[in-house]
Amino acid sequence: MEVLYEDNHIIVVVKPQNIPSQSDKSGDIDLLTMVKEYVKIKYNKKGEAYIGLVHRLDRPVGGIMVFARTSKAASRLSEKIRNKEFKKTYLAMVDGKFDEKDGVLEDYLYKDERNNISKVVSKEKKNSKLAKLNYKVIDYDERSDLSLVKINLETGRHHQIRVQMANCGHSLYGDQKYGVRGKRKKIRLWAYKVEFMHPVKNENMVFINFPEWVDEGILEKDLQD
Repeated sequence: MEVLYEDNHIIVVVKPQNIPSQSDKSGDIDLLTMVKEYVKIKYNKKGEAYIGLVHRLDRPVGGIMVFARTSKAASRLSEKIRNKEFKKTYLAMVDGKFDEKDGVLEDYLYKDERNNISKVVSKEKKNSKLAKLNYKVIDYDERSDLSLVKINLETGRHHQIRVQMANCGHSLYGDQKYGVRGKRKKIRLWAYKVEFMHPVKNENMVFINFPEWVDEGILEKDLQD
């Protein structure tokens, strides 16, 4: 676990791929527990350290996560997320070449709880929810027929990026549930940038972390925009 920033109110870390954001039925070590142990040991705290989970990443997905170190910070961060004042930007490697350099995907998704998948459905289906994202194509590699895209979510639905990209014919490389290529590889989806106002200091916080599969030298200018 890489720590990008910490103070008395928040801690920002890089979630490794294939580690749950919080404990689940698998019983595997999870990031929330790892952060609690890190704080407990570093600051010699007696008993369990308080760490507030305010957002999540799917288990196979890696990237930046922000945790609260106090209940006040947790409440304020949660409010910023509800008010869309907490911006997360993703990088994804997807199948095929896009017709347009940027665009918006808008679908209605239905979460199948039993099978832990989401599906694109009609808006009339009961319990369906609007899912919206915008994307920008950063690069296309003709040899592999893969595109690198930058994605911003306008809604936060279950498996949203993975489902919507697969539905429009650009499934994520390495996606075991919705993809068609790279079945034995890690998913190429990474939360690479997070931006928000500090819950106490009211300072604008920006954090960037690139996945190993991005060529920083070639793409850095585009990704900083």
